Amino acid sequence: MPNSSPSLFVFLIAVPVFIITIALEWWYASKDKDRALYDLADSTTNLQLGSGQLLVGLLSKGPLLALYAFLHEWALSWGVPNWDQSHWGLWILGFLIMDCAYYWFHRFSHEFNFLWAAHAVHHQSEYYNLSVALRQSWFQQIYSGLFYLPLAFLGIPMSMFFLLNALNTLSQYWIHTQVITQLGPLESFLNTPSHHRVHHGTDDEYVDKNYAGALILWDRMFGTFAQETNAPRYGVIKALRTWN
Repeated sequence: MPNSSPSLFVFLIAVPVFIITIALEWWYASKDKDRALYDLADSTTNLQLGSGQLLVGLLSKGPLLALYAFLHEWALSWGVPNWDQSHWGLWILGFLIMDCAYYWFHRFSHEFNFLWAAHAVHHQSEYYNLSVALRQSWFQQIYSGLFYLPLAFLGIPMSMFFLLNALNTLSQYWIHTQVITQLGPLESFLNTPSHHRVHHGTDDEYVDKNYAGALILWDRMFGTFAQETNAPRYGVIKALRTWN
């Protein structure tokens, strides 16, 4: 089994960052009495779902990685180059392929009902804050990795896959906030909090828009981009009035 320690290290660093930044955002939001960014029951639910998703993800990783390793070796046997991981160009290419694959995974999760049944959990919060980033379906982890298998066919080593997947996932944490408004020129190519607020909106002009992971370029390219013009209404169109 390839060494996954770099990606594990990234996640170990991320956990205290999550805790600290959520606490800071909660404290900052508590000073604004005119709008409620957090709700204790909602945030508790978010953290419980995130913990369950992490556990299921750990249990389901084995079959995915075995399949990735098999397909990678099969690709090499058909003449796909055994790439040098020290080449920076390979990392850029791998990052772009990973991010594009995430776009299509995310888009399909909205367009196909059997995938939306799992992904809807992430959208059911009517709040929008950093804790919502951790609100994930327990079952999405089981199939989401299938969308990244093209990296194996292209000869991307599994150790790179580990790290690229971790970085792509973590890059989507900070965009779940209302504290950051606009980021100037970065809005043109990065997926920013403004762009992702649109994605979580239930307003007619925002529904099924801005599926991007790290780069908003995919939405601009495939016709699913929408600019934030008004403050979104968060949640799902048919709301569930329960914390269960």
